[in-house]
Amino acid sequence: MALTIAGSDPSGGAGIQADLKTFAALGGYGCAVLTGLTAQSTTGVTRVHPVPADMVRAQLDTLFADVAVDAIKIGMTTDADVARAVAAALRDLRATGRAPFVVLDPVMVATSGDRLLAPDTEAVLRDELLPLADLVTPNLPEAAVLLGVDPARDGTEAADQARALRALGTGFALVKGGHLDSAESVDHLAGPGLGPNGVGGDGVGGDGVVALVAPRIPTRNTHGTGCTLSSACAVLRPAHDGWEPAVRAAKEYLTGALRAADALVVGGTGTASGPWQGHGPVNHAHATHPPTA
Repeated sequence: MALTIAGSDPSGGAGIQADLKTFAALGGYGCAVLTGLTAQSTTGVTRVHPVPADMVRAQLDTLFADVAVDAIKIGMTTDADVARAVAAALRDLRATGRAPFVVLDPVMVATSGDRLLAPDTEAVLRDELLPLADLVTPNLPEAAVLLGVDPARDGTEAADQARALRALGTGFALVKGGHLDSAESVDHLAGPGLGPNGVGGDGVGGDGVVALVAPRIPTRNTHGTGCTLSSACAVLRPAHDGWEPAVRAAKEYLTGALRAADALVVGGTGTASGPWQGHGPVNHAHATHPPTA
């Protein structure tokens, strides 16, 4: 039983729609608590409407009173009040003795580089939500915002930042390397007991860091990759003995979804005339169903 706490994407490629598709593709039953509505397509977001914090809390309290959740993925928190409401609900849940696995995907920086959250919301996410997470999954710009540093320029710096994120209170930190200019997609996972003799598999990063390497798939259809990876980590963790095997399996699933993404036709990829400026979604159902519509 997996829960996504995130915003909605009408185009179906990111947010709760991507999370629920990922849960289902990997054999989980998905629940969802909405934090915000967006007006968006494959070409970008035009408007965001936050769900009031008391309604977010009501959704969580009502769900937790009835449903036993094994894993939680937290995505877009929209504003500081919503972030505080989610943190408070998680603390109260743990006070009852229930401790589902928690994955935090800190949706903070757009692909364009624009900051998506106000500074007070970033502070709540860093100081209240991140210490409640078993795994945090920032991309390079988001890791830099959380740490107050410049974005990592190579694998060594990414590994260092993964370790630094653990010092903020999270159990494990996965710094995604998709923004690096490299032939392979290399993410760095930091946490206790990782790597042979505490050193990453590529020798980078020092104690407690392991590099997760996958081929970089040549496609522009990358909408929702962060949502998909974090939700895959969440739903796969109860079935794996530790975070490293769960994250490896999640990365393998995402690589397959990217490899099959061009088989989908969403947005301007053949349905609109003229040059297309968007990014289509990954193919969440690649492992079980060929695309039909």
